[in-house]
Amino acid sequence: GVIEALCKYYQNENKDVRRVWLSAGVDHFHSSLGDRGWGCGYRNFQMLLSSLLQNSFYNDCLRDTTLIPSIPKIQSMIEDAWREGFDPHGASHFNNRLHGSKAWIGACEIYSLLTSLRIKCQIIDFHKPTGPMGTHPRLFEWILHYYSTDHEGGAKVVCTSKPPIYLQHQGHSRTVVGIEEKKNKSLCLLLFDPGCSSQEMQKLLKQSSDGIGLKLLRKFVEKQYQIVAVNGVLSLEEKAARCRASQVLTSEKIP
Repeated sequence: GVIEALCKYYQNENKDVRRVWLSAGVDHFHSSLGDRGWGCGYRNFQMLLSSLLQNSFYNDCLRDTTLIPSIPKIQSMIEDAWREGFDPHGASHFNNRLHGSKAWIGACEIYSLLTSLRIKCQIIDFHKPTGPMGTHPRLFEWILHYYSTDHEGGAKVVCTSKPPIYLQHQGHSRTVVGIEEKKNKSLCLLLFDPGCSSQEMQKLLKQSSDGIGLKLLRKFVEKQYQIVAVNGVLSLEEKAARCRASQVLTSEKIP
């Protein structure tokens, strides 16, 4: 219910936000004692999957995935993708085995897993800052374009049908659930963080009109990012082609 609560909040927020684009509905999953410090990639996959399962467009791809899988199940699903031939270079890094380990996963493993399910996605590497003071305007502009395409009208709050975006940076990953455009034209990402507890996230469901709870979602700048963005469904032929391509090249670099 957090996306719906955000939509209501922004309808009444008049101070500094000019427009905001929000992803389709997505549930927040947080790290537990058992996976704290290494499980963020899995938790963000669970968040992305929770959104895709609410979208009938992905029913055929996900007909065998009616429930959100546990971390051990996700590990097995990634191993299955490797056995199909996806990303042999990445698989060798883990000695072709994840199940039962506490190994960190990243954007390449998420890409391989989604593609093995015939979910069309792209992995993009923003490997260095593109603005002053270590900022990333190219990343922010890419995400704005992703959410605003097909939504060019003048509505202040745009609740899109776009899935959230998997965002990887050094040592952690988060889920992009929207983007704000301020009245001064600056952009701000809205992120679900698996390191944030459910008790903290629930504050957003009953947030006051001053939006203090949004500090949980508005984040930071790092030096280097990768994203995985979902943009459709693959045919069996397209899936096979992407499997072959992943054996050579796994990411598009944005300078």
